[in-house]
Amino acid sequence: MELALHIADFTWTGGAPELGPALRKHVRDAEAIGVRRISVMDHFWQIRPVGPVENDMLEAYSALGFIAAHTEHSLLHTLVTGVTYREPALLAKAVTTLNVLSGGRAGLGIGAAWNDEESEGLGFDFPPTAERFERLEETVQICRQMWSGSEEPFDGKHYHLTRTLNSPQALSTPSPYLMIGGSGEKKTLRLVAQYADACNIFAGPDAAHKLEVLRGHCDDVGRDYAEIDKTTIFPIDPSSTVDDVVAKANEMAGLGFTAAYVFATGITEPEKIIELFAAAMPRLD
Repeated sequence: MELALHIADFTWTGGAPELGPALRKHVRDAEAIGVRRISVMDHFWQIRPVGPVENDMLEAYSALGFIAAHTEHSLLHTLVTGVTYREPALLAKAVTTLNVLSGGRAGLGIGAAWNDEESEGLGFDFPPTAERFERLEETVQICRQMWSGSEEPFDGKHYHLTRTLNSPQALSTPSPYLMIGGSGEKKTLRLVAQYADACNIFAGPDAAHKLEVLRGHCDDVGRDYAEIDKTTIFPIDPSSTVDDVVAKANEMAGLGFTAAYVFATGITEPEKIIELFAAAMPRLD
């Protein structure tokens, strides 16, 4: 089991004037203890399970560019981009750019989007669920096509591109890491089986069942289940102990997950997160 650092809460001591130096130190400290995956949320307001919507939130791809400049080893991606926030070709280009400038370390985490409050507040279109999933599949198809080197047109139900030119191409071969996040059994996990390198499923009581559903979709589409990186996610807070982190991560490892993305809520000193990680990592299965 591998611990990954998912940064979801930027409400740290010092506020906005200190966010740059604090984030720089945080990701460098993470790499120094052996963390090799770092992700951020793709939201414009803080999400309610983490904190009040008014709390600090950084735009994801700007933040990843900053993190890329201050790290050397870690896989970088969002967890996860809402499909309605960016046009597919722009998204493919942004991830390609990060991939090239980071030496091949950037990938794409993507999902069908869910935050109607944020979308309505900032004026983003938020279509019905069925349409968002249609757009998700087309977006994944467009990204994969642009990363393949093909310049052929793409003519879908929602997106129409006359030339999918993408230069320079990503350094990752055969393409950047692609995670589809979420645990919807009928659509999300089917899309994982069909297109993705990785899933991300919340570390809840139904996690084992979700993996079995994914296995079934893999059988249906002729995909080797073992090819998919099975990742999970769970929170820590000021009351969390090293034993808590180890127990949850090892529980998920026992179910077949290979990486746990851990995010902090209400911890205002990033050093405390690193301390928990450093103590937990040697004890993981």
